[in-house]
Amino acid sequence: MGNWFKNYSGIIWLLLGIIAGSIGGLIFGKQVEVLKPVGDIFLNLLFTAVIPLVFFAISSAIANLGTGGKISRIMGVMCMVFLVTVLISACLTIVAVWIFPVHEQLTAARLTETIVKKPFGDQLTQLFTTSEFYELLSRKSMLAMIIFSILIGFAALRSGEKGAAFGRFLLAGNEIFKQVFILIMKLAPIGLGAYFAYQVGVFGPQLFGAYARSLGIYYGVGAFYYVAGFSLYAFIAGGVKGFKKYWKNNLIPSATAVGTCSSIATIPANMDAAKKIGIPDVIANVTIPLGGTLHKDGSSISSIIKMAVVFALFGKGFNSADVIVLALAMTVLVSLVEGGIPNGGYVGELLFISAYGFPPEALPPAMIIGTLVDPMATLLNSTGDTAAAMLVARFTEGRNWMETEPQATDSI
Repeated sequence: MGNWFKNYSGIIWLLLGIIAGSIGGLIFGKQVEVLKPVGDIFLNLLFTAVIPLVFFAISSAIANLGTGGKISRIMGVMCMVFLVTVLISACLTIVAVWIFPVHEQLTAARLTETIVKKPFGDQLTQLFTTSEFYELLSRKSMLAMIIFSILIGFAALRSGEKGAAFGRFLLAGNEIFKQVFILIMKLAPIGLGAYFAYQVGVFGPQLFGAYARSLGIYYGVGAFYYVAGFSLYAFIAGGVKGFKKYWKNNLIPSATAVGTCSSIATIPANMDAAKKIGIPDVIANVTIPLGGTLHKDGSSISSIIKMAVVFALFGKGFNSADVIVLALAMTVLVSLVEGGIPNGGYVGELLFISAYGFPPEALPPAMIIGTLVDPMATLLNSTGDTAAAMLVARFTEGRNWMETEPQATDSI
């Protein structure tokens, strides 16, 4: 019981803050507007910290990549598997949102419109680039900053020994800003509680219907993807035998994921399951640890749900081609970025809010949904890594990979 509370303490305190704020908003109505500055301070701290946090997380990860013959091939296939599965889960969720739209519950609860529409060409240019270096430091240039971080990471990697000191600087910066983010998130129960009190007090209890519907969609899609999606991946990887072996050995990782609410904590259980399934060590030892930070099917689903809710809150349609393409791109970015950052889902919310040009008021609803779906998201994120490793084995070792003896780790 003590371990369970420790694993979920962050979520519990956050929910208690949100519940307390909601009750305050219902009781005191618009009088709770006095609490809005408390929520604004928390949001401003988040927006200030997210730029250096994401920069160091991405650039340090790339700068410290290794190279090698077979590892390079495995990583190439692994990246494709990660990308395709994340996009499949995102597309499935988009279809679900179209079938069960959330905007019907939000007619009376929409936030103030503050978005200026620009020509698509100008939006594209501004999204990917800035004309001045200092503009990269603005949250409004988040995607441009990510591209710049990738360039810095590869430049450091190409510099070899001459750039080793800079690579260590990037690693140190990553660790420092992780701690900064952890410290800021300790204020989340108070900050989000105050903001949620404001939202409920001003916009009314209609917000609860929107959250309930979005959570219903998420858990429905998540459960379907967990059963049908992973079964399909296991069948593609190893046929009926692969399907049986996956589910026979997936129960312990699933229980570990739900019990710890951590993809990283589930890695040992996944590694043990991979060995019992027969995945070669050389593949499991690369795919599963990296999958713990880079492969996020559950986060992909929640990312789309959160985008749909925010769009509905601002009276925007979540169905045009440019919106959907950007949503898929942001979902992939969120999957890559959030794994190496504590409370990384919140960074993902900051990313898509900045990319679409939403004001800070869009952040609390997205954060609340992210908190409420965390157990299912962790389950999907974690157990999807073993299925991904099976697919990597299928496409690197051949159709009969389950019939051959697993390779030892020293074969790298």
